[in-house]
Amino acid sequence: MILMIDNYDSFTYNIVYYFNELNHKVLVYRNDEISINEIKKINPNYICLSPGPGGPKNSGICINIVKYFYKKIPILGVCLGHQVINEAFNGKTIKSKIIMHGKISKIFHKKEYIFKNIKNPFNAIRYNSLSIDKNKLSKSFKITAWSNNKEIMAISHKKYNVHGVQFHPESILSEYGHNILKNFLY
Repeated sequence: MILMIDNYDSFTYNIVYYFNELNHKVLVYRNDEISINEIKKINPNYICLSPGPGGPKNSGICINIVKYFYKKIPILGVCLGHQVINEAFNGKTIKSKIIMHGKISKIFHKKEYIFKNIKNPFNAIRYNSLSIDKNKLSKSFKITAWSNNKEIMAISHKKYNVHGVQFHPESILSEYGHNILKNFLY
């Protein structure tokens, strides 16, 4: 079972739908409607942090979820969720070089983790005005994907099953979205 933390974003249920298509049950809670203790009782197999408006400081309990569960439960962050993972490990989020709202980018990657068997590069849709500062990325993470202008598009923890993607794999305009989510689950 997957616990989806909804950061008040319209794309949340697109991700839920994709996970359902991959035969996984998903429970959805908003970022201000659940506690760490409630998550412990639910005992999910996976946690997904959704996109959302604003920056990581506007993500309710999400940073604390990452800090508490990253060694115990696989975590995937999408867009804002990706930035949350970075900040949970003392990384920094900055204004993007280019604001990307509903625009397609070429995504280049290292063909590992969630990008196994994914074409390189591939096209993905982005909706972000913030990005991870590559100079302030925690040493616990490695950059696993980037855009043609060298902005970080994905990170993976070096030891634990914790990944973030800046782009939107659930968008109809993103290639290989199902495959990326499937790679996270298996």
